Amino acid sequence: MAGWVGSVIAVAGTLLGATLAYLFQRANALRSEVFTRDERLRQERMAAYSGFAGAMASLRQGVVSLWLVKQRMKDGPELLAAHTEADRLGALANHARLRAQLVASDARIVALAGAAFDPIDAISHAPDREKLVSHEKKLLELLDEFISVAKNEIQ
Repeated sequence: MAGWVGSVIAVAGTLLGATLAYLFQRANALRSEVFTRDERLRQERMAAYSGFAGAMASLRQGVVSLWLVKQRMKDGPELLAAHTEADRLGALANHARLRAQLVASDARIVALAGAAFDPIDAISHAPDREKLVSHEKKLLELLDEFISVAKNEIQ
């Protein structure tokens, strides 16, 4: 009888040990999956946010160049080329904005990404250089705020 009780205890101990090992391994695997997913999302956000900031900087440069060409001439191939380049940069910036908005979890990032286009539009319609510089400054302030909020989200 004693041998039988010992065998039951041994089997129960083995089953308990195997169950505990399985549970610990499962918890570790889940933790690892969560870490990997979070790190992948962080990397995607970093790429999207930096891509947006870079695209907006390029768009600003393109729109300012267009404004300068408009001041020199009212028509011609140089003006057409400047318009085409500004449109191309605008499309890239809009794509970058949408990508940033897709991965953002902070509503301020979405709002700032959208608001950054307002000074761009104002730059292209600026009546003089003083207004152009004012709108450029506003854009740079918005981009600085965007970067600050985005930086907090990815850290």
